[in-house]
Amino acid sequence: MKKSLVLMTSICLLSIAYLKANTVTPVSVAHHYIAEEWSKAKDGIWEGTMDNKTYWYKLDKNAKLWWSTNGKKWAAVENGMWADKEGKWLKIGDGKLWWSADKGANWAEVPEWKWEGPKGQWYKFDKDWSLWVTKA
Repeated sequence: MKKSLVLMTSICLLSIAYLKANTVTPVSVAHHYIAEEWSKAKDGIWEGTMDNKTYWYKLDKNAKLWWSTNGKKWAAVENGMWADKEGKWLKIGDGKLWWSADKGANWAEVPEWKWEGPKGQWYKFDKDWSLWVTKA
């Protein structure tokens, strides 16, 4: 009986040690898991989609949104919106990043200001609207 108790205790402790060593603590954003190796985007430009077309986006110093089809000629985005990989619309307003899954009928603040781009890149803004990027 004593040997069985020692054996069971050992198995339990080894199991706990194994689980702790092999547990990944992911950050979940919209049920996707991403690595937390962020780097500041050199040019502040990210990819987005609208109507199944890829566009490049950037913010000016006032957090106003600009877009380009070629990365060279830029124009202001009048509605201030772009779409993430899942088709949610995103926009900046009242000093926050918002998204809508129903084409703008309802808006919610984006958790941690992170979203996934069309090619699997993850983007986020910091409090100063600097863009950060990582790969999933």
